[in-house]
Amino acid sequence: MTSAEGGAPPAPVSAQVTPGPRAAGACARCGVATTSIRDAEPWCPRCEWGLDRYEPARRHPEFGWQWVDRRTHRLAYRLTRHTFQQLISEGIDRRGGGLSRAVTVVASLLLLVLVALLVACGVWLLVHDFPALTIPFGLAALGLAYALRPRFGRLDSSAEVLDRERAPALFRLVGEVAAAVGAPVPDVVAVDGAFGAYATAVGLRRTRVLCIGLPLWAVLSPQERVALVAHELGHFVSGDVRRGLLTQPALTMLGAAADLVRPVKSSMVETSGLGVLLAEVVQRMLARLLFTAHVVLVGLGQRDAQRAEYLADEMSAKVAGSTAAASLADVLLVVDAVEMVVRRDARAGRGPAEWRGSADEARASAAASLPALRQLSVRDDASLFASHPPSGLRWRMIRERPQHAPTVALTEARLEPIESELARHYERIARDISWGG
Repeated sequence: MTSAEGGAPPAPVSAQVTPGPRAAGACARCGVATTSIRDAEPWCPRCEWGLDRYEPARRHPEFGWQWVDRRTHRLAYRLTRHTFQQLISEGIDRRGGGLSRAVTVVASLLLLVLVALLVACGVWLLVHDFPALTIPFGLAALGLAYALRPRFGRLDSSAEVLDRERAPALFRLVGEVAAAVGAPVPDVVAVDGAFGAYATAVGLRRTRVLCIGLPLWAVLSPQERVALVAHELGHFVSGDVRRGLLTQPALTMLGAAADLVRPVKSSMVETSGLGVLLAEVVQRMLARLLFTAHVVLVGLGQRDAQRAEYLADEMSAKVAGSTAAASLADVLLVVDAVEMVVRRDARAGRGPAEWRGSADEARASAAASLPALRQLSVRDDASLFASHPPSGLRWRMIRERPQHAPTVALTEARLEPIESELARHYERIARDISWGG
């Protein structure tokens, strides 16, 4: 990553973005010249032959065995394609979920019952015929129940909560977008220094949180900012399994249990013997069994999560307009180049207006590569653990669905007071970027 210092002029943006696609032979299926970008294996831009290739050199291993990663990548690619085609042909159902939601809820309820039984058993072992030799077993049962307890999340410590009285223009925009989406107004609106945004529900009471990453917010056009807020608020009404009170345990508890029973070698204690070896074998088998069940449940949940992402995009298009929603999806394809120039400008002491100008240049330089990048994202982003569909498929979904004009408009004049309210937060984020390297 390069950066500019002091008041030096910015480095040419064209040197920091992905070069355009290059021809790489002919398609074995339809004879069209294949294409490639980012040193990827070539594929056909017309029929997408070869796009499902697994490229271990360009991917981080997920399971650690290449033969497993290759097969799970192919499976994830097919499932991702199937979800896309199904939603294109049948439409995006706001209720959604189906079998995956039912399985996730049932698994969560069973796991909660298990934790309740551990608590009850632990208490009984503690108090029955007190004092007795069963006390250590009771404490162990309670400790296990505590370790397996469901986690309902909390507000990230890096997020800075905004005051409605000090940011009235932003809160008015959020309220207007929430009304247009048909979503509840978030209980908490916050900002942080991440190049992204999220909406979530935290705590047992499911406090609704909208957090906007100011580096991303600064580089978007006004209408893309509406699309961003609409997408995130759409998750409050999209039936996303990741945010449900009755679905969280299935997505977290088995993974925690697998970590808990996995044997850990310590250099402080040397142990040997048949009993120790047998216990380690049992622990490893149990850990793998629990992890496999965790993978299955997460895989089911992520299929529904992708449906929820498509639905949030649909809501975003209806509120901000299809053009802005599709443009926002394209930002994700060149996010590395955009983030690079933002960090460079922040270190050089330039403000949000300069960030946006540099980002616009980076996006313009990458425009010719977007069709290839959209297709390549389908290969690169295919994963059983991916909660978001590939950005290229999100763009296609928006473009192939009915087109919408914006119902909430954010002009430059209306944006100005919002930026004034965020000025001191921008300054803090810029300092953090400068100091953080």
